[in-house]
Amino acid sequence: MMKEIMLSTDLTMLVASAALALFSFMPYFIAYIMHWGIGGIVGNRDNLPPLPAWAQRAVAAHENLTENLVHFAALVLVAHAIGASNDITALGATIFFWARVGYLVVYTAGIPWIRTIAFMAGWVGEVMILSQLL
Repeated sequence: MMKEIMLSTDLTMLVASAALALFSFMPYFIAYIMHWGIGGIVGNRDNLPPLPAWAQRAVAAHENLTENLVHFAALVLVAHAIGASNDITALGATIFFWARVGYLVVYTAGIPWIRTIAFMAGWVGEVMILSQLL
């Protein structure tokens, strides 16, 4: 019989954020197929026409998520490893995850001010976790 594993909120949000990063390429991958076809995708992608602006923003949003996932993961894992996980780190991790979901959506949609607010909310979530490590 398999043992039930209970993840803390921090670790659950880390897994959710990793899953978000894992699948956030899909919107612009659909644009690849629509605008370049399978031949363009599997080829060297030399001299292909540019993607529509929304797809270019989706690429940038995905790249930004993967860049930020590195330090988010480090903070969550260190907090977990040293037993510093608490309600504040859980809230910070939850804020980070939902802010990153919002960031992907609003950046792809091309909504600049809300995009920046979503980015900063994710940053605040990380600072909340960091505050429990200092």
